[in-house]
Amino acid sequence: MHISTPAGLPAPSALYDPRFEHDACGVSFVANIKGVASRSIVAMGVGALCNMEHRGATGAEADSGDGAGILIQVPDAFLRAVVGFDLPPAGRYAVGMGFLPADAHDAEKAKATIEAVMADEGLTVLGWREVPVNPECLGASAKAVMPSFHHLFVADPAGSAGIDLDRKLFVARRMWWPPGSAILCGIQQVNDDGRCWRRMSGAHHRISVPPR
Repeated sequence: MHISTPAGLPAPSALYDPRFEHDACGVSFVANIKGVASRSIVAMGVGALCNMEHRGATGAEADSGDGAGILIQVPDAFLRAVVGFDLPPAGRYAVGMGFLPADAHDAEKAKATIEAVMADEGLTVLGWREVPVNPECLGASAKAVMPSFHHLFVADPAGSAGIDLDRKLFVARRMWWPPGSAILCGIQQVNDDGRCWRRMSGAHHRISVPPR
């Protein structure tokens, strides 16, 4: 049987079949070729994100959609300035983003459960930070289901760092899946050389970023 190849795509080969090609989510990359970290890179990333607005799925409300964002290096200096507790040196702690229940009482119960999971895996929760948000731009349907947003800071009392800490974080993250009424959607660790490791929904991706 003859299989026609869509124009501009490679011919079928092994497990590849051009008939299954389809459009994917829009992605934009911004970088400084000299490896210099700066606020301007973040600003350019936000600009690129705004230019990708047409790729975001929206419903009947123009101001409610799937959501989008940018991924940057963990801002160690910024976090030290805004949290109300001490953080270990970069490379010896991690920060995660928690989507917790909007109700304060339920959010505290979710925090307690997450902290218990971390303790079971030999990790210590250093503290939580409520993430400032501006919900005024959201549509009614998005506001109705909006969770509360909290940063979770974790370290290993045994002093592990680098890949050793990363392994413990990976296991702890998987122990919290499925999440129930709260989602711990990512844990990032900043290494001494500026790299960050990210887990999202159990996936394991390494993202290299320039050191400061």
